[in-house]
Amino acid sequence: MPASILYGKTEDRSVNKKWEYIKRDKEKVKNISEKYKLSEILATILVNRGVVEDQDIKVFLNPTRNDFHNPYDLPDMEKAVERIKKAIKVQEKVIIYGDYDVDGITSVTVLKEFLSELGLEVDYYIPNRLKEGYGLNKEAIENFIKEKCNLVITVDCGISSHEEIEYINTLNIDVIVTDHHEPLKTLPKALAVINPKRIDSSYPFRELAGVGVVFKLIQALAISFNLEPKAYLKYLDLVCIGTVSDIVPLINENRVITKLGLELIKQTRNIGLECLIKSSELKNINSNVISFGIAPRINACGRMGHQTEAVKLFLTKDIAKAMEITDNLNNYNKERQVVEKEILREVIEKIEKEKLLEKDFIILAGENWHHGVIGIVASKITEIYYKPTILLSIEDDMTTGSGRSIPGFDLHNALCENSELLERYGGHEMAVGLKLPKKNFNKLKTALKDMVNTIEIPSVVPVIYIDMLLNLNDIEKFNVDELQMLEPYGEANKVPIFAIKNLKINSIRALSDGKHLKMKLKIGNKTIDAIGFNMGYLSNEFQLGDKVDVCGIIEMNDFGGNKQLQVNLKSVMKSF
Repeated sequence: MPASILYGKTEDRSVNKKWEYIKRDKEKVKNISEKYKLSEILATILVNRGVVEDQDIKVFLNPTRNDFHNPYDLPDMEKAVERIKKAIKVQEKVIIYGDYDVDGITSVTVLKEFLSELGLEVDYYIPNRLKEGYGLNKEAIENFIKEKCNLVITVDCGISSHEEIEYINTLNIDVIVTDHHEPLKTLPKALAVINPKRIDSSYPFRELAGVGVVFKLIQALAISFNLEPKAYLKYLDLVCIGTVSDIVPLINENRVITKLGLELIKQTRNIGLECLIKSSELKNINSNVISFGIAPRINACGRMGHQTEAVKLFLTKDIAKAMEITDNLNNYNKERQVVEKEILREVIEKIEKEKLLEKDFIILAGENWHHGVIGIVASKITEIYYKPTILLSIEDDMTTGSGRSIPGFDLHNALCENSELLERYGGHEMAVGLKLPKKNFNKLKTALKDMVNTIEIPSVVPVIYIDMLLNLNDIEKFNVDELQMLEPYGEANKVPIFAIKNLKINSIRALSDGKHLKMKLKIGNKTIDAIGFNMGYLSNEFQLGDKVDVCGIIEMNDFGGNKQLQVNLKSVMKSF
């Protein structure tokens, strides 16, 4: 059944889902439960996440500022620090060159503010997504000459800008690259290249966001200048937002960043961030609120061609100005939602018309699809149909766009294998950006579909990884507050999913004009409520008295002031 659009959201009815129970190591669960006085449920989840060593458990549950790794273990860190110290000493002209997404915007803000405190006022440049695209470009570099720039520091970009950096070198301008994207086979010829994903890197954690790499740079500078830790720790609110927004694994050092950063956000001294939170009426700030409440508003600036607005918001010390910019961000986000909905409608129509569901790879191009939005649409199409997806906007003789993948297919590597067809590209295994001549579109389509066929993607279906099978006796003892110790949730630390089997449907109905599903489930004399968002169609597929197995998130529903446990459904199937 094709995906349908309901009130601007997608209803996932096009793919089946496989339930996979994570194999429990009962002995490890018992040992951790007893040693740390944790419930069996919490200990099980820690073991499922691979958090089993004493030090790992300590950092996971109670990370502190002492758990950050030594920044000087990153390649070229010492070179970068010494070059920046020279720039400070002689007051050179420095430009920070960043990306237009949340990661890039927070990176620019943090580095600019920190260098300002060290006595160096720097400029910044963020390319216009619609006119310039991602990364360094020669037109922007021409401005460096006019500005009499001595040093360029890239943040959240630069690792694949070999040609542009070589050009900057000919201008006698030094370049420091700070990035976290996958390097190509050779590194750019910059003065320093700080990237935990470098092949020669011995840094103990390679999954930092771009702003995480910037955080390590300011940490290293603070150490070199013998500053107190608070000199760099005070930026963890913005570092946290950039890290969560970039969907990097929230484990190891990223967990330390987000856990400490979330606490700082609640009492942030950044006027712009405070205004943004208040205007959004966001409460109980957590990683989910950042991902779906804060990040889209910041990202909307770059997506709609107003890339510097969010940086200005985070840099301003004027409340009135912050409120004005916040209003702009909210308006850009509304505009983005309208454009996104229209492109999504067009893409789904094309998929059904061209019968692409019969294919193993979705690659489509449309006339003048908005550059800043097709990446989001590609994500939604991948989520709906569970196929690698590339969407491209056709403008004259060029096509520009974004791609999203699924586990098992490395999209970045696929582009590397076909780089001769592309003008430029970058990204990582699950998400890419690319630009290519229109004449090469069909060649790329054929090549990518052939690659997908060789790895048997058709056999892959979305998997729901279930942490634990519960019975209603377990649920009666379930402590939702205890699970808060596992936050922040995110990539590599998903919200725990539990399954309950053999439940009788006591009541079932659709809510919100058929949009959502509400059930009351019973086993013996015990009952539990269940809610399925965007699953209203199931109200016609099950009947009163049916026996079902369900899986989902166990949470506390306090709607109407009446607190009770409920299952936030991820999947429902008939019991066998």
